[in-house]
Amino acid sequence: MAVRGRPRGFDADAALDRAVEAFWRHGYEGASLTELTEAMGINRTSMYAAFGNKEELFHRAVARYAEADMAYAREALAEPTAYKVVESFLRANADALTRADRPAGCLSVQGGLAEGSDSGRIARFLADSRLAGERALARRLARAVEEGDLPAGTDPHALARYVMVVSEGNAVHAAAGAARAALHGTVDIALQAIPRTHADAAV
Repeated sequence: MAVRGRPRGFDADAALDRAVEAFWRHGYEGASLTELTEAMGINRTSMYAAFGNKEELFHRAVARYAEADMAYAREALAEPTAYKVVESFLRANADALTRADRPAGCLSVQGGLAEGSDSGRIARFLADSRLAGERALARRLARAVEEGDLPAGTDPHALARYVMVVSEGNAVHAAAGAARAALHGTVDIALQAIPRTHADAAV
């Protein structure tokens, strides 16, 4: 009989990090089980035992990506003004999309671009994940309206959607080879739509 609680014999966190990169490079549909297990350095039996099936592994990978690679998005929400929130998010996003040590673009955008045998579940899952981020930003912008940091009548949901459209558009261009400076140029223009306080303008 197998001994319960026996160590897996591999670093599950490191294997998951490598799965993140494989999904990031190939997308959910494009990443075969063979590519995933080779990237993770484990066999299929170990993968199923530790992470479940491919779809469950992808959900875990996206959560890992959100925790580590998207930490800047949570940090941006703590900035003192709406302008600084948006600027911090879009600047850090442009940098993250073009890191030399990571695939270009964004896992949450590229992961579900191709619909396959999953009947659209992955695309919907990723859309819901992005929407959660948009809603968190909208709540922060709504607070800015209440505090008088954004003009009365500002629609925080529409403004948050605008910011996410810029972010996701930059992700598509980064994956196609756009340089970091080009993405920041887009951010420069996008920021003109965000009202600034006197404190912002003084910086």
